[in-house]
Amino acid sequence: MDLTVIQDLKHAGLELDWPERLQVPIQFGAHGKALPLGEEVPVADDSWTTVQVKLKPISQLWSVADKTPFLLRAPPHHEAFLHLLQSTAVIYCTAMDKPETDAEFERLYRMLRQRPDGLDCHPLFSYLQGAARLYMSLRSVSRAEYEALLQRLGKLAQSFRSHEDSINYHDKVLYPGFGS
Repeated sequence: MDLTVIQDLKHAGLELDWPERLQVPIQFGAHGKALPLGEEVPVADDSWTTVQVKLKPISQLWSVADKTPFLLRAPPHHEAFLHLLQSTAVIYCTAMDKPETDAEFERLYRMLRQRPDGLDCHPLFSYLQGAARLYMSLRSVSRAEYEALLQRLGKLAQSFRSHEDSINYHDKVLYPGFGS
């Protein structure tokens, strides 16, 4: 957790009781391309109150108490983590007007698990990373829990993959009822 981020968000008037209601808006550059996020991340709430906050790298946000890892089940208090990452993916795909493939989601989740503070050429990676950093600034998450949650998301994307270009994870999990 990061008390400075909590104070900054509260001072801006954002409600922090439900982190899954927060979002990391997509920032655009020239020609409508998504700009990758850096240290500072925009955070918006339901009313579109937005504030820029400086977030620490994921490896600096892991809680000290290393809890027993769980592979496919998440306790209710971490469902918000999964929701925040998946809603960030929906926001990104909607903003770009293009769903990512199941294989790409699987790769991005794996990369985020294996190299949480790393860089990737796909801008969505930085938004997923920003969402994880935001959640972990607000709630305690151990390294084992973090890795298990990302593994769960990766396995979910993989389970929907039917062929190289399939977008089933997007259509059936992220955006059910609205997919192609």
